[in-house]
Amino acid sequence: MPDRLLKINAYTTFDMLDGTARGHEFEESAFAVLNVTAPRKNPQDVTLELELDNTGLDHLPAHADRVTLSAEQARTLAAELEKYAGRVEAAQASAESDGETE
Repeated sequence: MPDRLLKINAYTTFDMLDGTARGHEFEESAFAVLNVTAPRKNPQDVTLELELDNTGLDHLPAHADRVTLSAEQARTLAAELEKYAGRVEAAQASAESDGETE
């Protein structure tokens, strides 16, 4: 990803996801980086960062979005992710048992 703002290394949470940026009059898709971090010493919060590969995006300049979460907010997010992951897995299991394929 040229003109990258987030550092990508062996510790990056996800370095190749499908991402979409949506605005009032546009929607563009690109590879994305999603990272979750907290300082090693005396962490006060959790940081969630997202950057779309700006190659080929017509409506957005290079940028990264960042959200800072308290420990409680991070746990709420984790619980929501678990809940929706379970819903997706259940739907996939149901589709497989019904003989459906993608």
